[in-house]
Amino acid sequence: MIGPKAKPDHLLAVLAAAATGVQVGSSIVATRFVIDQTDPVTLAFLRYLIGFCCLLIPAWRSASRWFHRDDLLPIALLGITQFGILIVLMNYGVQFIPSARAALIFASMPLLTMIVAAMIGYERMTLFRAAGVLFTIVGVGFALGEKVLQKSGGTNEWMGELAVLASALCGALCSVFYRPYLSRYPTLQVSAFAMFASVGFLALAAAVEGHLTLPFRFTLWGWLAVFFIGCGSAIGYYLWLWALGHSSPTKVTVFLSLSPITSAVMGSLLLGESISALFLVGLICVSLGLWMAHRPE
Repeated sequence: MIGPKAKPDHLLAVLAAAATGVQVGSSIVATRFVIDQTDPVTLAFLRYLIGFCCLLIPAWRSASRWFHRDDLLPIALLGITQFGILIVLMNYGVQFIPSARAALIFASMPLLTMIVAAMIGYERMTLFRAAGVLFTIVGVGFALGEKVLQKSGGTNEWMGELAVLASALCGALCSVFYRPYLSRYPTLQVSAFAMFASVGFLALAAAVEGHLTLPFRFTLWGWLAVFFIGCGSAIGYYLWLWALGHSSPTKVTVFLSLSPITSAVMGSLLLGESISALFLVGLICVSLGLWMAHRPE
């Protein structure tokens, strides 16, 4: 975008992406709080079902025109990939490796996004931007501390690492390929339909595993955590797509480095989890990386 609106729109995109990074981190903490009351697939299903319900009425009112039938399948596949396949791969991976190492591998998503976007010509890879992305990955590693080096004791750790890396690649591909549809349709409309498609996929996955036939075992606080995760996901996903529609994919996804930082701080405050002594070093590296990634060329 060229003109007087370019800078305000870019600033709003930065704020929206940063808010999404914080939202993802807070959802991780809420998930850790409630996960012992359910299973990952059912929680993901409830999360995005609530998110879809939050988006449905605003999306209906904002719809200036219906989706072209040729766009229905691609948008649905993007939603299924981002909320279904990504989650399944992540959950599979953490069965073999510690969650801290999984978080570090997933932090490579901005780097993968930059590579994919550069390959198809959506953005230009620059030295400063690449260095900024690498700094955020290093910062996440420092913030997670010695937990990254923990061994799971299993013999198939490479399978877990590969699954988490594939999960990050799914997120990178979605971040890049949403762009054409965000230029054609309102962001709320795309958000609601993509999330609706993911709900159908997760419902099928939960049904196959037999989880939906079991009664829910949530406490009152557990239900509040589920609704917090679901409503937060709706807001965060809308902000995420809005940012992708007004900035480059790399500049948006790099803010995911804020999610482990947020998760560590909130986990310490609310769940009594320990914070690594290297956390401050990680925070400095992430901050420096974000500045470098958004530095004017």
